[in-house]
Amino acid sequence: MLASGPVPNLVTCLILLDGLCTRGKLEVALKLFRAMQNSRLKLNVASYNILIDGLCKAGNIEVGKELFHKLSVNGLKPNVYTYAIMINGFCRDGLPDEAYQLFRSMEDNDCLPDSFCYNVMIQGFLRNGYTLKATQLLSEMVGKGFSANLCTATLILDLILRSNNSILV
Repeated sequence: MLASGPVPNLVTCLILLDGLCTRGKLEVALKLFRAMQNSRLKLNVASYNILIDGLCKAGNIEVGKELFHKLSVNGLKPNVYTYAIMINGFCRDGLPDEAYQLFRSMEDNDCLPDSFCYNVMIQGFLRNGYTLKATQLLSEMVGKGFSANLCTATLILDLILRSNNSILV
């Protein structure tokens, strides 16, 4: 990875990777990630999460999706945060149906959605105009003992205030 000097450890590389993604330097981040894969570093789910998150936030959902699928090929399992990143990415790109399909696949892949994941999916539905699906998922979430976070509650309140729907009010 480096021509000379001390070899960076995984934590150092992840800090660099996160900084590159945060600053939108995705081509350099992808090169670093490939170099990390080719080194003796043992990549973990966090390694993938950082890059997938950076890609999704930059609108590169397809590349993020490829990395998501490569997790299992490389012997790793996506965690709740990995799913939340992808769900949020799909919703940001106006693909709430694909996000919901991924959300529903979590249990099949031995990864139970938590309140954070529910909130991300509900917010995605609300931002994409899927009001009924959002309220149904909110009911499911509450039924499972989870609660909405402040952002979700704000979105729901905004929805109610803008709605003429007496059922919501």
